Amino acid sequence: MVGIHAAAPMIRLLIADDQTAVRQALEVMLDLVEDLDVVGTAANGQEAVELAAELSPDVVLMDLNMPVMSGAEATEHIVKANEEISVVMLTTFEDDESILRALRAGALGYLTKDADHLQIAQAVRSAHLGQSVLNPEVQIRLLRLASSMVPGGGASASSPAASSGPGLVSSLLTQREKEILQLIGAGLRNRDIAGTLTISEATVKTHINNIFTKADLHSRADAVRYALTVGVDAPDSTR
Repeated sequence: MVGIHAAAPMIRLLIADDQTAVRQALEVMLDLVEDLDVVGTAANGQEAVELAAELSPDVVLMDLNMPVMSGAEATEHIVKANEEISVVMLTTFEDDESILRALRAGALGYLTKDADHLQIAQAVRSAHLGQSVLNPEVQIRLLRLASSMVPGGGASASSPAASSGPGLVSSLLTQREKEILQLIGAGLRNRDIAGTLTISEATVKTHINNIFTKADLHSRADAVRYALTVGVDAPDSTR
């Protein structure tokens, strides 16, 4: 078995991939990890939705492009039905459109299939704790996207705080909070944000708490989706 502290709680994992060889390899490989318990596998998005409802896994490891129902659509159904389930996308695609589609659907993590079993296992653990998981290539893409966000992006009906209107960010967040929200959307962690903005990690946490309160967000995943779906308007407030 792949070593992990014996007292670590078991994480119930559902694997969804339409390629039989990939699905079976992931099942065997990840079931050997001491704190992971593969409770089921699905060959398409519809099966993933049905098994998630039946088995209530902690985390779903989801392929993006699958028959019957895509991974993004399945993710949206799963997280809407049970907010306790986290989804990590594991796919061969790392283009901007695929990444945004997955994160907007509610995926908490996004890995490409060149990740090894240790990286996948750690991503599953992090997602189980509610932490966003992105591989370095995806982080770079999201950082570029965040830097080029167009002011005035409209909120979708499914995005956090959409009921407050698309002008919420512009009217309530300070410029520093907008900068931090952009970096959260790019997948950066608190210490990386602190280094990028040359401020303390404690200050970053304070700003994030303010963002969560003002935008009615409840998790870092909400903040990522908010930044990518609603966008961050041009600055108008003081820091």
